[in-house]
Amino acid sequence: MHTRLASAKNKFLLTAGALLLASTTLAPLSLAHAADKTSVKVGIMSGEDEDVWREVSKQAAAKGLTVKTVIFNDYNQPNEALQNGEVDANAFQHQPFLNNQIKVNHYDIVRVGDTAVWPIGLYSKKVKKAAELKDGAVIGVPNDPSNEARGLVLLEQQGLIKLKPGVGIAATTADITANPHHLQIKELDSGIIGRSVPDLDAAVVNTDWALKSGLTADDRIAQEPVKDNPYNNFIAVKKENVGAPWVKTLVSSYQNEAVKTVFDKVYKGTGETAW
Repeated sequence: MHTRLASAKNKFLLTAGALLLASTTLAPLSLAHAADKTSVKVGIMSGEDEDVWREVSKQAAAKGLTVKTVIFNDYNQPNEALQNGEVDANAFQHQPFLNNQIKVNHYDIVRVGDTAVWPIGLYSKKVKKAAELKDGAVIGVPNDPSNEARGLVLLEQQGLIKLKPGVGIAATTADITANPHHLQIKELDSGIIGRSVPDLDAAVVNTDWALKSGLTADDRIAQEPVKDNPYNNFIAVKKENVGAPWVKTLVSSYQNEAVKTVFDKVYKGTGETAW
């Protein structure tokens, strides 16, 4: 009887030990899974934004988060890099652009915090006002879907064309219902359209590319409104990371007065912070 009790006791101790060992072994894995990132890579576009993100990195470092920027020169690359895990976040796009990228590429990417808005502008070296454009003028617009729509809406706001009612941010040249000045709409890549302004009568150019092309506010003959602008840029992450603590830290590291000061200095009034 005594031997059986001892044997049972030994089995109990072995079982308890095994459970304890298992829980001890699993605990670090569980904690590691829950642990927050202390270093992240953020994809941004080359140019003035590099200066802004140097300040963001400083703000993040003070909160215990190391931010390393990965620089891109092609609008299609940052989302692909984010989807593939080459970066943890990116900050370069507005919602219509992301919506189109998701539609085409099925990305699992979401918006987590607004950064700034750059009102798209109509630029010209030949006239000072949109109303001065002559019949048959050649107007360049970006050829990517979201920014082409943005450009066409701007032309409509200036009374140069009319679009089908309700097309808004989905507009294409096929939606032009009236073109009383017989404008020739020329679709060009966003990266070269700014440099093409001298060869055109006017062109719709994204602000960042306008700056890179040497265009100034003096060359801008019209721009879209800032208020209620659907083209606010933002920080984006993969959907699975939305609730991660580092995301909140990253967003707050951008949305502060120190970054706004640098932003205003770098962009010289061509963009506005949007949080």
